[in-house]
Amino acid sequence: MNLSAYADHVLPADAARATLVARIFDPDCGGPCVAAVRGAAVVDLTCVEPTVAGLLERADAGEVVRTHEGGRSWRLADLLQATLSGDRARPHFLAPVDLQVIKAAGVTFVRSMLERVIEERAEGDLRRAEEIRAKLGDVIEGRISSVRPGSAEAQRIKEVLVREGLWSQYLEVGIGPDPEIFTKAPVLSAVGTGAEIGVLERSTWNNPEPELVIAATSRGVPVAAALGNDVNLRDFEGRSALLLTEAKDNNASCAIGPFLRLFDDEFTLDDAQDLEIGLAIAGTDGYRLDGVNPVREISRDVRELIGHAHGRHHQYPDGFVLFTGTMFAPTEDRDVPGQGFTHKPGDVVRISSPALGSLINVVNTAEDAPDWTFGIRALMTNLAARGLLQGTAT
Repeated sequence: MNLSAYADHVLPADAARATLVARIFDPDCGGPCVAAVRGAAVVDLTCVEPTVAGLLERADAGEVVRTHEGGRSWRLADLLQATLSGDRARPHFLAPVDLQVIKAAGVTFVRSMLERVIEERAEGDLRRAEEIRAKLGDVIEGRISSVRPGSAEAQRIKEVLVREGLWSQYLEVGIGPDPEIFTKAPVLSAVGTGAEIGVLERSTWNNPEPELVIAATSRGVPVAAALGNDVNLRDFEGRSALLLTEAKDNNASCAIGPFLRLFDDEFTLDDAQDLEIGLAIAGTDGYRLDGVNPVREISRDVRELIGHAHGRHHQYPDGFVLFTGTMFAPTEDRDVPGQGFTHKPGDVVRISSPALGSLINVVNTAEDAPDWTFGIRALMTNLAARGLLQGTAT
């Protein structure tokens, strides 16, 4: 599907003041390039750092992105046109991360926590979800909507809910002392804006999850933000939490982009935590759905989530990115009353924020979406052939 009509929406509204890191796939060199978006031009920085992970480790990363002369450059308009039209024979944007481990925090908002409890109790059957939603919503939400996770008050609420037979593993990670932190996808498997995203053919209840994604260094320091779509199979996870990997990690099921925005005087981590992330779904059947993920309503500070992902207990030598969760969980019926929302092939999913731009993807099945073929060995082989691993770029 040609997404060129969205070209004017990809960049942040204040792009002229934003420090933006991109990755470009250049067919001429057969591999990815690290780049900076500067006005109408995108400047190749691969001669400075061959990976985004390496760039983010630098103390002067912001200065490099803003001012280094780099190598060649591309016209931003040409890259956007190729990316959104699906022309992979020309240079185009990729997901803006490479060697970082892709982590995610789950159940970080009260509403999404309730939906996970509903999935669990419905055992993945969306037809039962509405009845359970009505039964549990008022009882649980009124008690935990403002409680601080891990607090003494949270422990007292847990004791009450256990007595009433309403406790759940999702409530445990939602208001207990330890959040859910899991590996969303393998290194290098994320797709970027303009790409297809995949849901399993046999899934009958699934949805996008619009999220704030934070990039952190090997020291656990948050240095940048992007938009993400944590594509989720609600029927699989609802049947059993042990199916989390099958629900979350499939071909093209992780989208990040369109760029990494580095934190600086213009845009800080606190600014990122104050964002509202919008979601718009447009189906080929004329269906429309709009939603929002107000990041400011997150139950745990992003710094706390990072501390649970990284520390003395777990290191990431190449850094990591962290999906921070979503409040958005679509419950509106799409087709049959009482059966809620699920994706259809051809859905255009746009996740957006004025500060971060737009991540735009088209839904396909994971089986029919383009295969993931460029992994770590391919990246290292390509960089070595280009002389970039020895600092002798040609």
